[in-house]
Amino acid sequence: MALLRGKPIRVAAFTKSNPRTRCWPQSKLPGFLLGLALVTCRGGFAQDRVESPAGHVRSADTPEAHLGAGYEDLKNNRFEAAAREFRAALALNPKLVLQAEFPLAVSLFELHQTEEARQEFAAVRRAAGDHPNIEYYLGRLDLTEGKLDAAILELNEAAVHPPFPDTAYYLGYAYLKRQDLTLAEEWLHKAAEAAPRDPAVQYQLGLLYSKTGRKEEAQEAYLKSEQLRQRDTEVDKLKLDCKQRLDQGPLDAARPICDQLFDPDDAEQLTMLGTIYGQHGYYAEALKPLRRAAELTPGSPQMQYNLAFDYFQLNRYAEAREPLAKAVARWPDLYPLNALLGAVLYNLGEELPAYEALHHAFELNPRDPGTVGILYQVTLSLAQRNLTNKQYVASLRYLSEAARLRPQEPEPHRLLAQIYDVTGQQAEAAEERRQLERLVPGGSAHPN
Repeated sequence: MALLRGKPIRVAAFTKSNPRTRCWPQSKLPGFLLGLALVTCRGGFAQDRVESPAGHVRSADTPEAHLGAGYEDLKNNRFEAAAREFRAALALNPKLVLQAEFPLAVSLFELHQTEEARQEFAAVRRAAGDHPNIEYYLGRLDLTEGKLDAAILELNEAAVHPPFPDTAYYLGYAYLKRQDLTLAEEWLHKAAEAAPRDPAVQYQLGLLYSKTGRKEEAQEAYLKSEQLRQRDTEVDKLKLDCKQRLDQGPLDAARPICDQLFDPDDAEQLTMLGTIYGQHGYYAEALKPLRRAAELTPGSPQMQYNLAFDYFQLNRYAEAREPLAKAVARWPDLYPLNALLGAVLYNLGEELPAYEALHHAFELNPRDPGTVGILYQVTLSLAQRNLTNKQYVASLRYLSEAARLRPQEPEPHRLLAQIYDVTGQQAEAAEERRQLERLVPGGSAHPN
């Protein structure tokens, strides 16, 4: 199993040259937003079961496959490819407005195709009604276009149940642009509470204090903003030094550097540390920061996945199951959660639940060879169990699926021929023996 190397999505903040990272919400998402929790940020999916491809891979022509591919593209900042996949899903099934049209709108937003994005968000609103996620993005679009009154209206609605940590920041920024300094201060203070380590918030507070003649407070805010920026720079340097030490030498030599990244109150930084250790195969060392990150953000599917993945790598399957089961119950349509849960259940010997999780993961992303491999194994095992119990109909169903998953494997055809012989379907048995002979030339084409 390899590790995810997706980069964080960044969006413009107080200047075009100073982007801020925006992460997906930690609260429970409605069904039509579930897949979007895959999008990475500094606290996103630190690890994944398979390495993301460098480029776009053509997906199977089914709505589920296009959705899975779209989420994968969105997760890795391939916004043009993501938009194509979501449009393809909608073309095959127009009823997927909520599942596909919202991420399509987000992809267009990230591509700065503002008019097209606005049309898609408006279509989602017509289908789903008002929702903070939609209000947030429409407010951001209005803000980008200088429509301050419209932006403030939308962002105020979104701020009732903030979908993203920076909702208050953008509302405060909009009020500041409109010169409504009292409300700007109120919301920028809320933004500082929500993101106390965000230098952009302090910078905007510095601007506000300057406008109101509070020079000392302005200088203090500017100083704090600069200190936070320096801290980010120092963290980035520590991250690089940690990676280089782990690349070049033993763990004991790298640990004093790497463990400086451990901040028990910063889930994103803890995830960063756990990711670095995990990428270098030090899963025992990754466990402490990833477990703490999961404790800090119990509502994040990303954090629960990261912790479960680390337990999985340590062969602690029962411990991996607990966070995964809770996360899948809450976010049933996230591919990584289902794929990892299926692998965990398979290793625990719970084949039928493993099959169900892996089958759903395969529907969401049929391109992952790791998932296909495990699903094939558990499907074949269930077929053999049903065959032993003389439950031929169920066994035939599993064997047919196994043959589709791995067309070059002879075993499903051998067992299919055996069942057709037992049930008196001679023509079908003969066809399966021909398939077996094709796959194993000169070998035994007859079932035992």
